[in-house]
Amino acid sequence: MPYTADKPGSTPTADELRARIPGWGADLAAADRPAFPREQPGIDTGAHWEMPEEQPRSGAREKSVEHDRLTPVFGTAQPLHGLAGVVKRYAYDTYSEGQTAHWLLLILGDRIDSATAHARSLFSRRPDDPLTQSGILGERGHRPFSSRFGRGRADLKHAWLDPLLVFGPWILTGALAVAAGRAALSPVVRRRRASS
Repeated sequence: MPYTADKPGSTPTADELRARIPGWGADLAAADRPAFPREQPGIDTGAHWEMPEEQPRSGAREKSVEHDRLTPVFGTAQPLHGLAGVVKRYAYDTYSEGQTAHWLLLILGDRIDSATAHARSLFSRRPDDPLTQSGILGERGHRPFSSRFGRGRADLKHAWLDPLLVFGPWILTGALAVAAGRAALSPVVRRRRASS
C-alpha cells in the first residue's frame, strides 16, 4: 500500500500490543531502562558549556546541506584530495543526506580514491599484491570449498563477482599500460621500419 496522508487504521493500545508481541513495552517503566538515571532533570553531567568549544579549522570542511553550521568537533585524519575530493565535496554541497545521489557520489568518490591508490602503488617500491592482500590464500587448509557449498551461505550469491572486483582493476590497469606503451612506441617502430 502506498503512503497516504491519512493514517491507516487505528493505533493499537499498549495492552493489545503486549498481548500480540512477546516482550513489547519492556522498557515502558522508566526504572527498567538502563539510561533512566541519566534521563532525569538536574543530573550533573560535568559539562561546563552549553555548546562545546569549536575545534580550530584549517581550510574548508565538508558538511551536509541540511546543517547550518559545521559541528564543533570533526575529524581531520582523511582530508579530501584529488578528483575523489572534488566528487565528495560536490555530494556534500549539492545533495541532502536523504537523497540517493549524495550517497552514490560518495561511493563513487571512494572508488576513485581506491583506484588512484592502486595506480600509485604500481609506481612505488612495494606495489600492492592483490593475491595475498585479498585474503584468498588464508583459506588454504581451511576447507575453502566444502565450507561454502551445501550450507546455505548468503555470500555465495556474489562469490562469482569477488575475483572480478579484486583482480579486475589490476587487469584493466595492465591493459591500459600496455596500450599506452604501444601507442608511445608505435611512431618509433614505424620510423625504424621505414628507415630499414
